[in-house]
Amino acid sequence: MAPKREKSAASSKGKNKKNASPIESVVESAHPVDIFPMVLTSATQELFECRADEDVTGDNPYKLLRKEDMMQDMRTRAAVSDFSPIKQAVLDYPEDEMLLVFDRDFTYGQSFYLVITVEAKERLLRLSEPESEKAEKAEQEEEEEDMVIPTTPVPQPWVSLGSEREIEDETVTESRPRLKYKISRIRREFGAPVIFSDRNAVETKDGFLECVSYQDKSFSLREMENNCGTQAIPNVISAGTQTHWTYPKNVCTQYEPREFSEEDKENCLQSENLKNFVKSVAVRFELAIQQNEIMDVFFDDWKALSEEDSGLGCKADTHLKEYQSFTDLNHCKEKTVSHINWHPTITGVIAVAMAETLAFEERICGSAKLVLNPSLILFWSFSDPINPQLMLECPDDVFSFEFCPSDPNIIVGGCMNGQVVLWDISTHVERLQGTRAGGTKNTSNDTTALQGFEDKQEYETPVVRYCAVSSIDSGHKAPITDIQWLQESFEVSRTGIPLENKTGICVQIVTCAPDCCVMFWDIRVPRVGTHSMGEKKQKAEEKPLNNPHGAVNMFKHLDLAWKPLMKVSLPKIDTSGEYSPLKFCLRYNKSHSQVATAHPTAEAPDYSLLRVPSAKHLKPMEDICSKFYVGTEDGELVYTDWKMERDNDSGKLLSRKPSHRYILHDGLVNTVRCSPFFEDIILTVGGWTFAIWKEGVMVGPIILSQWSQTRCTQGCWSGSRPGVFFIGKEDGSIEVWDLLEKSHEPSQVQNISTARITNIKPWIISSKQHLLAVSDHFGTLHILEIPWTLRAPSSSEKQSIRKYFDKEGDRLIYFETRQMMAMKERREMEAEELRKKSQPVAQEKSMEQVNEEAQKEYEAYLAMEKDILKDILQDNSDI
Repeated sequence: MAPKREKSAASSKGKNKKNASPIESVVESAHPVDIFPMVLTSATQELFECRADEDVTGDNPYKLLRKEDMMQDMRTRAAVSDFSPIKQAVLDYPEDEMLLVFDRDFTYGQSFYLVITVEAKERLLRLSEPESEKAEKAEQEEEEEDMVIPTTPVPQPWVSLGSEREIEDETVTESRPRLKYKISRIRREFGAPVIFSDRNAVETKDGFLECVSYQDKSFSLREMENNCGTQAIPNVISAGTQTHWTYPKNVCTQYEPREFSEEDKENCLQSENLKNFVKSVAVRFELAIQQNEIMDVFFDDWKALSEEDSGLGCKADTHLKEYQSFTDLNHCKEKTVSHINWHPTITGVIAVAMAETLAFEERICGSAKLVLNPSLILFWSFSDPINPQLMLECPDDVFSFEFCPSDPNIIVGGCMNGQVVLWDISTHVERLQGTRAGGTKNTSNDTTALQGFEDKQEYETPVVRYCAVSSIDSGHKAPITDIQWLQESFEVSRTGIPLENKTGICVQIVTCAPDCCVMFWDIRVPRVGTHSMGEKKQKAEEKPLNNPHGAVNMFKHLDLAWKPLMKVSLPKIDTSGEYSPLKFCLRYNKSHSQVATAHPTAEAPDYSLLRVPSAKHLKPMEDICSKFYVGTEDGELVYTDWKMERDNDSGKLLSRKPSHRYILHDGLVNTVRCSPFFEDIILTVGGWTFAIWKEGVMVGPIILSQWSQTRCTQGCWSGSRPGVFFIGKEDGSIEVWDLLEKSHEPSQVQNISTARITNIKPWIISSKQHLLAVSDHFGTLHILEIPWTLRAPSSSEKQSIRKYFDKEGDRLIYFETRQMMAMKERREMEAEELRKKSQPVAQEKSMEQVNEEAQKEYEAYLAMEKDILKDILQDNSDI
């Protein structure tokens, strides 16, 4: 009967549609007037916690919705909201909560319906109560009426309405134990006056701390819901076309040239007009033909003006061009390049040391795998960029190696376990000098060798085993990070005194490691021996049977018995402890700075016949500078001396303390290199900065870069321009600095790789081709070609850069002098104030004494005035 009443009510109100309410306009005749069937999307059900068959079921189909939440949903989502069709009904509802009923059987055509009147809400809620609950409720009401209301209120049990969740969200809870700090102070300093002073943040360690902003994931807001809609309407154009098709027909055309007849030709040639024309233009025609032979009339001179500066690699090009790249999937996979070096005599050959990218714990766990896969030094050649030409086997990862300046076939390297290794590649020089030793075969053998029976060893890359390795007990206790050869012009005794080198070849090596010491090594036979020189020569001439190439091992006397000649420690200047060196730079005088490099065809010296001479028979060299720079793990630059001094008490030889120490870099120092043009200019790189130093200016660096956004991993000087150097960054880019152009920022920044730069090494092939070898952390070696602008120096570039460095050094010395003078004046002023305070205070004069002294002075002034006037009158009378 209810639907009939609703229908009659709707029909009666339909006569006047203007007066119909919004509720009556949206309801239909199939459901009561006080409810509104509706469909709720899954997002709305989850938002209002009324998910079908989860939050509301057939047994419990009722859900109270807050009117404020429904209004907020309509304001947020507007027309997309499921409650927008009954917006006015929600606004007119008098109470704060509206009843939502889950219609599981689709009684009114939808899965939900909303009760839009208070009477219907109470009626449905009463119907939902069971009969037993109604009886109990009636009994309770009767008992409450019979009960006498007590005078004191009875506490009621607490009913949760959801506020505890808000309280828990706002409550601050401790997620970790509290940190406890204890701050103490010496008792005698209580109440002492505090003196503040200015200091330079660069001079002290950790004096500058940069707080860079970063994204904190714990405070990132995740967007829960975002409903958006878009509609793309294409532009529609109605167009039509019609072509008239015709039946194809075969058509042919034939033509023939129109020619003069023989009579016409004869008349034209014999005509006077043609003869006069030829005579008038003959001179100009000959001149035009001569000009065509001399120059090209179709040549564009304007394009030719800029043709040289338009291409890549020309004078106008300032970018580094990648010339070639080397990598090997077998030996470079999951490894990094620890050091690179160009071959000093063979053009186009470069050696690369590969190292594992493992942490200390991972290296210990995978020690068995590392033993099966030994570390290697790969020799790459431009003639074969795919296969390495030679491989040197190492006892452990090599972090630094150098070719011998006297004999490039001798290579020395420093290992991770602290050992020093020697290789001799003299038997493989022909392979390195050839075009592709693995890809070309001997033509004489091709005629005799059958197909399929060729020698496979001819195509394999040879592996050269080291010929000598130092003793582990006597060497470094940490990885060797830098190694250099001493010049052939001198050698060092056990006390660090430079002596003359009569052999004229390089025989001593310098190494450093973070075990707080620098070691000097000698590759000659020790002076104390049991064999004579004749027996040593006889053994050297014998070829061992186990050597397939027939090469003599000149360093058998060093294998597993090699010990350092001298050990120089680096004690700290102010406190106890020692510095941990990573890189060092030896200083030589100009007369000894040119190192003679052996020619590849020259006869190599036999080191097995050389002995360590006695220092008594050698002449000391006073002009050799024994001071050198050392870069440490803590970002310090230390200037020290390798000469030993004898202790007055014990008589032992001890290392001298460094004369200067600078705290500048905010990370470990990875580069300490001397300029190839100026012997007193040093480049250091570490942390986020780099600096240029001048020896003799002990105040600080003459050039200091600003803190960059990425770490500086490597640096090197240009081999042809005094004012150019390269800085490798952690993001795989290279900064090119040209001091002639600008000194506050790099002249250009070029991205080379996606991994950090590990090594940079320049090399000059010819005056027109300069190369730059750059290696990255992924094990790839990039060969870059340096453009003309970065390799060709100006006529006075060296003098200009020298003046610039000298001017910066004078500026530092001037500021240091002014600072010392200001400190001296300040101390004098303080002493003067103390002296004044210490003097006794004079007794103050009385008022009568002051007036009496003033009267005497005035009388003396009047007497002097009277005398002057008398003299003037007397002079006038004389005139």
